[in-house]
Amino acid sequence: MHKTHPVLPRIPVATYRLQFNGAFRFIDAAGIIPYLHDLGITDIYASPYFKAQEGSLHGYDIVDHSRLNPEIGTEEEYATMVDTLERFGMGQILDVVPNHMCIIGKENKWWMDVLENGRSSPYADFFDIEWDPAEEGLKDKVLIPILGDQYGMVLENQEIILSFEEGAFYASYYDNRLPIRPQTYTIILEYRLDGLKQSLPQDDPFLMDFLSILTALKHLSPSPEQEPEKTAEQLREKEVIKRRLAALCKDCPEIESFIHENIKIFNGTQNNPESFDLLDNLLREQVYRLSYWPVATEEINYRRFFDINSLAAIRVERPEVFHKTHDLLFRLVKEGKITGLRVDHPDGLYNPHKYFENLQRECFTNVMAGYTGQIIDDHALSCGKGCTSAEIGRRYEEMLVSDPQAKPFYIVGEKILTKSERMPEEWPIYSTTGYVFLNSLNGIFVETKNTKAFDRLYSVFTGFSSDYQDLVYRNKKLIMEVAMTSEINTLGHRLNRLSEKSRYTRDFTLKSLTKALVEVIAFFPVYRTYINGIDVKERDRQYIDVAVSRAKRHNPATSGSIFDFLRDVVLLRFPPYSSDADKEEQLDFVMRFQQITGPVMAKGVEDTTFYVYNRLVSLNEVGASPDRFGTSLDTFHGQNIERCKFWPHALITTSTHDTKRGEDVRARINVLSEIPPSWREHLVAWSKLNRRKKVVVDGQPVPDRNEEYLFYQTLIGSWPAGSLSDAALFDIYKQRIKDYMVKAIREAKTHSSWINPNTLYEEAVMIFMETVLSNSPDNHFLSDFVPFQELISLYGRYNSLSQALLKITSPGVPDFYQGSELWDFTLVDPDNRGPVDYTVRKAMLEAIKKRESEVP
Repeated sequence: MHKTHPVLPRIPVATYRLQFNGAFRFIDAAGIIPYLHDLGITDIYASPYFKAQEGSLHGYDIVDHSRLNPEIGTEEEYATMVDTLERFGMGQILDVVPNHMCIIGKENKWWMDVLENGRSSPYADFFDIEWDPAEEGLKDKVLIPILGDQYGMVLENQEIILSFEEGAFYASYYDNRLPIRPQTYTIILEYRLDGLKQSLPQDDPFLMDFLSILTALKHLSPSPEQEPEKTAEQLREKEVIKRRLAALCKDCPEIESFIHENIKIFNGTQNNPESFDLLDNLLREQVYRLSYWPVATEEINYRRFFDINSLAAIRVERPEVFHKTHDLLFRLVKEGKITGLRVDHPDGLYNPHKYFENLQRECFTNVMAGYTGQIIDDHALSCGKGCTSAEIGRRYEEMLVSDPQAKPFYIVGEKILTKSERMPEEWPIYSTTGYVFLNSLNGIFVETKNTKAFDRLYSVFTGFSSDYQDLVYRNKKLIMEVAMTSEINTLGHRLNRLSEKSRYTRDFTLKSLTKALVEVIAFFPVYRTYINGIDVKERDRQYIDVAVSRAKRHNPATSGSIFDFLRDVVLLRFPPYSSDADKEEQLDFVMRFQQITGPVMAKGVEDTTFYVYNRLVSLNEVGASPDRFGTSLDTFHGQNIERCKFWPHALITTSTHDTKRGEDVRARINVLSEIPPSWREHLVAWSKLNRRKKVVVDGQPVPDRNEEYLFYQTLIGSWPAGSLSDAALFDIYKQRIKDYMVKAIREAKTHSSWINPNTLYEEAVMIFMETVLSNSPDNHFLSDFVPFQELISLYGRYNSLSQALLKITSPGVPDFYQGSELWDFTLVDPDNRGPVDYTVRKAMLEAIKKRESEVP
């Protein structure tokens, strides 16, 4: 990779996001690098490509940070891609995932070790597990909510199977293979032991070895309270026992047969409930508890990425976790193969500021270590292979002393900012991934003077009259009730313990404290604050004051002193006579509180409210406030000036892998803001034409008016030109729209949801869409819709071209999502993560270059 001055980061000029998976590999990326270079791209911006869950389409479900994903390519193919980048003088920004790991299946060795050894596992503290939760039955256990039905039903249906492989026992549930604690092997191996003793001579060497193994198993008792050396010794011993047992089974068919017969008995007999008691009792002795997946909402005791059970949060704030999860990354930085980083979901981290500091320090250290024999300052000090890590560390500290704002490596964070919120200026990064620019730019194509007209239009057509902010409040509470109850309850118990420490607050009940938490989080005006024990920034104090004040006003029947107590706790106002331990406990509560507000905001707003509040859906974008109908030119220019001054190298984008709609879909829909009378006229006409096509479910016509309103906007924004003339293309499009509407209905959580899908309702919506989109001569809807859509599309093109021009000329680093250099009429994922036809794009670029060369 092209190397720059080691303390001068490589700043990209234009980036291009690539989504790596089994269908688009390193070798494929190498093949399009010449094209991207000709396009003007200076750096590729790669999705995560460390070892992910098998079949991953996005890479955010990492199972092993120490390996490249073999589905994406080999080390040699990766080297080919890197070499090609270097040949064209291009850099590579990698999307890193420090917040969580995938734990589904059996590929995550750290997680498997935790499930086998519990708190004694060397990886027990790698994951954010509540080992002493409120639910007594989960003390020193981990809830594993993977079952498709109630535990008892699944057990007696023989879906949980005990197995034996290479000296170890496992409980398997379809693709999930869970280890059995070696300390409990005796439950299996001593069953029918008398019979085994009778079948073999007393002095049989194999029997004696078997009995010796049983004795060794009984001496296994690793405990997190014992000396680390003793625990490590016992963990080694259990592996020796497994190897002995595997070897014994290989040498003695009688003992191997005995074990397999016991396994058969433990696996029970259908229609004989008592026959499953053995396996049930064995599973009760494990350090995990298998459960029906909905139980996770209220009882899960490990922190997750949002509400996704398969993604467990890791404690990257711990030095050993930080290094274990970043070793490969830093090696690639040291080798010059990665020149920039994009950090996924920093708001989920315990201390984002500290993480970014550590990241900059380690990137600097590794860049310097990989930079041989070069002049790095006026003193011509060589800091190459002979430079010690201590010397490099000293150089880093000296650099910070001379320039506290130094950022020696290009790093951006996926920080979602709301309204007038600003980036934390103390973070040593180059700003965000571009959503502020996206929404500001998008807003200038919305006619703000038509706000009231659109309000009336939307309200009259749909009957929807909810205030947007009230809707956000209610949906955030809904998320805490149906998806993240366990996280809130855990916080409530922690807050209750804090209240018990003072005679002034000990009378607050657990219920009242938990309710206060819910209310304050529901009114939180930003994704999170960044209090870290050093100080409380004025901006954070204001956000907390706003949330608490709103919660108090909204709950006049609740004592205001409870909210005041919560505010004091979060603002680190320590009670008199607090011990150092008490202060540490309060700070830990605050840090964990801050990790929860972001996911609640994201799920309540982006993944719920944005699918309910459909006034003009082009405004429903990550980081946006759809109740703001457009952006003034003065605001747009003001933000550009501010970015140029403070964050000149921030990414600016118009589409990402996470946007709700492709940039050209938004550009079309924005046109509607300019013509409310015409839009209303067509809405009314289409609704009348399609009224009889609705299906009645539970006495109500389906879809409802709000969903129908969303459906028409979606068609206007995504309609492919000329699709009606190609039956195959149109069928593909119809399926895309059906898939999108199912997702939208479930995300809205009004008539269906991911947790509890209402298939009858969803099928009725599918019937409606199939009928409405029937390409037949008597479909008067399409006869009226297509000419109107073509007119909207015409003006949408001007919007699209204008926003592309503004993106490449505004302050910042323009980022292009894969394929968006041509028209992008995709919808939310997974629709926007499909394959890109680079053959067509290369040909078009070559044709442009040829025409340019022919101009005299």
